[in-house]
Amino acid sequence: MRITCPHCGNRSLDEFIYLGDATVQRPDPARPDALAAFVDYVYQRENPVGRHRELWYHNAGCHAWLVVTRDVRTHEIFGVEPAKEVSLSEKTTGAAR
Repeated sequence: MRITCPHCGNRSLDEFIYLGDATVQRPDPARPDALAAFVDYVYQRENPVGRHRELWYHNAGCHAWLVVTRDVRTHEIFGVEPAKEVSLSEKTTGAAR
C-alpha cells in the first residue's frame, strides 16, 4: 500500500505509523459520566468494513499527522488530508466528517 502525503508525495507504507480511528471524539471531562465516557473512548472500538477514516503519522517523512480515508477491505485510498486541516474544518462547521 502507498500513501500520498500532501507534503511529500506518494510514499511507501513503511514510512507511516497507523494510529487508529480518526472519527472518535474525545469526551468532555466535565460530563457527569466522564469516567465511563473516557473508558469507552480509550477501550471501545468498532471494527468497520468498507470506507473508514484513519489517523496516520508520517514518521519517516515530514512528521505530519494525516487523516487517510481508505477501504479497509481492499486498502484502496480515497483521500489523504492533513489532520490539522480536518480538525480546523470540523471546528468551524461544528460537525465531524
